[in-house]
Amino acid sequence: MVITIALILIVARLLAEWVLSEMNLREVTRNAGRAPDAVAAMMDEATYQKSVAYTQAKSRFNRLTLLFDAGVLALVLVSGILPQMFAQIGAWAPGANWDDTLFILFVSVLLSLPSLPFEWWAQFRLEAQFGFNKSTPGLWVSDKIKGIALLFVIGFPLLWGLLSLVGWVGDFWWIWAFALLFGFQLLMMVLYPKLILPLFNKLTPLPDGELRDRLLALGDRTGFQASTIEVIDGSKRSGHSNAYFTGFGRFRRIVLFDTLIEQLEAEELEAVLAHEVGHYKSGHIPKMLAVAAFMQFAAFASIAWLLSADWFLSGFGFPAGELAPALLLFGLLSGLVTFWFSPLSNIMSRKNEYEADDFARAAMKSSGPLIAALRKLASENLSNMTPHAWFSGFYYSHPTLVERERAMVATK
Repeated sequence: MVITIALILIVARLLAEWVLSEMNLREVTRNAGRAPDAVAAMMDEATYQKSVAYTQAKSRFNRLTLLFDAGVLALVLVSGILPQMFAQIGAWAPGANWDDTLFILFVSVLLSLPSLPFEWWAQFRLEAQFGFNKSTPGLWVSDKIKGIALLFVIGFPLLWGLLSLVGWVGDFWWIWAFALLFGFQLLMMVLYPKLILPLFNKLTPLPDGELRDRLLALGDRTGFQASTIEVIDGSKRSGHSNAYFTGFGRFRRIVLFDTLIEQLEAEELEAVLAHEVGHYKSGHIPKMLAVAAFMQFAAFASIAWLLSADWFLSGFGFPAGELAPALLLFGLLSGLVTFWFSPLSNIMSRKNEYEADDFARAAMKSSGPLIAALRKLASENLSNMTPHAWFSGFYYSHPTLVERERAMVATK
């Protein structure tokens, strides 16, 4: 019965995502002949037509991946391979927690393998077709190997600690598990840019000059101090661009993609950073952390409830009371439920984006620099300028460029 419910949820999400993709594809195609007036003011016709082609290609490819991923998940659940692997790995050291940890890690790696051909095609065919791919097959393989290595190096002790909590603290293990995981994530906000990010990218201090002076001056007048301003070599993998800051307190650091520096003028980059500072000054970071903490707390409470329900684990062929399978199944299936709530989280995220835009407008004393930057970024990244409203609601954490410009102009 429980597998049947899981299959229904898989099919329901697949159908919903397929319909949303079709609605978006039709909306983009309907506007393909000529850019709408609002869009024509932001993007030249040649770039707009290229963005339409890029969106159409991604939409068709993504629908294939949706169908494939749903099929793989359904097959894994009904085949009985997961309880077989659990029994086999558990036989290595009965009663130990390290074998349960290896079970979760091995299954996570194995489940990622079928999608590798799709990831390769997306990188070296689709992205390359539109000039975004800068990676090489060797770098791509190296990234995958490093990712698996980090999964075991970091994931093993973390998972072992989570699984051991049941024996250490008893029935309230899930509260301590939440505290352990959330505390680990806060720690990683500080350690990730120092220890892990350099394994994949090179970070260099932003050289002295007009841009550095502008950004430092922006930090002074907005009360945002960062330990350093660094440039990341994002161009070694992709032509897409971004800017962000990591860490908190005195560990804050500003990170700019080298592609972003190439694409924008100094004043426009200052406006982009002012937007990121706006997230910090508006309190969005602690609010997001609070929401994430609540969701994780609810997740562990749900896992504890499912662990105590014999029908859940037995329905998938696992022995009752085993935490490792409960954690794995929750990770595999929770997205089938949380997907339907994504519009709510996107509404919150969009509200934050509007507030950050307003902060940047005030910090720059004009909306012009940020608007100019966003227009360039939309063109450089071939953004979808005419998404269907429902598709945007489910998948866009940021307002569209048309919506953002309209809001900034209205607040002048």
